[in-house]
Amino acid sequence: MAEMTTIGASSAEEATRQALAAINSARQRDLVVAGMGVAVMVISMGLLLALIGDLVFRGIGRIDYAFLTSFPSRRASEAGILSAWVGSIAVITVTAVLAIPLGVLAGVYLEEYAPKNTISNIIEVNVANLAGVPSIIYGLLALGFFVYGLDLGKTILVAGMTLALLILPVVIVATREAVRSIPKIVKEGAYGLGADKWQVMWNYIIPAARPGIMTGAIVGLSRAIGETAPIITIGALTFIAFLPDSPITGTFPYISFSWLMDAFTVLPIQMFNWISRPQEAFHVNAAATGVVLMALTFSLNGIAIWIRYRLRKKMRN
Repeated sequence: MAEMTTIGASSAEEATRQALAAINSARQRDLVVAGMGVAVMVISMGLLLALIGDLVFRGIGRIDYAFLTSFPSRRASEAGILSAWVGSIAVITVTAVLAIPLGVLAGVYLEEYAPKNTISNIIEVNVANLAGVPSIIYGLLALGFFVYGLDLGKTILVAGMTLALLILPVVIVATREAVRSIPKIVKEGAYGLGADKWQVMWNYIIPAARPGIMTGAIVGLSRAIGETAPIITIGALTFIAFLPDSPITGTFPYISFSWLMDAFTVLPIQMFNWISRPQEAFHVNAAATGVVLMALTFSLNGIAIWIRYRLRKKMRN
């Protein structure tokens, strides 16, 4: 009996040692993987910061009032980006107006209203896949359908619709995830108070999901404002010395949409035009344009983040 007790105790000690060894081995692997992840992050962020620093160092001295308010020129010292940044704002405005409402409505419908069948499953898979389609494919689609098929021309409206198609899957997926993250108890409580489905969605679910929806919109618009391939594909101009028509007029109804059908250029295309030239002065102009593009992107993101913060604060109150 004593021998059996001794053997049992030895077996338990051996099992304990093996368990401790397995735990230590797992911890070591975790530390190695975590260290590799930190190293990759540090290297990636270092390279990114180095590129941004070089861009800012080369271009910040070129940015002044004349550079921001002058049209492009064949002389680098006289060239500016007025038409480019105005075109970028016009295009991204059209993109936001089209993509955000459509994306939010589509995301809410797919998540809450669409029947769970084969067709809806196919739609969900295609929406997820469209988020990874190369941007130039959207440019080719817009060139064939909007420019030639519908004869809309190479205009601000077409550029906005093209970029709206590009970011629409991102907004849809973000909206669905935001709606899905709302606890079911919110719905059940609203239904218990006698609200119907529309009232539940409009008064409870969508307000609670707005921060997540705003995040998707921020990511989508940040991608859209820096896109070049689809804009070049639909025929955006690389040299333009005029501005679109003003959206505000002096006669009734005081609002004009004729600017939607004007030709345009955007900041990434202006950068592409200057960086392709051999003169160093134009390369400095391209770096300055990149700094302005980053500032514009950060400004738009800052506004969206501020709106999201206000919404969250309002929800807490």
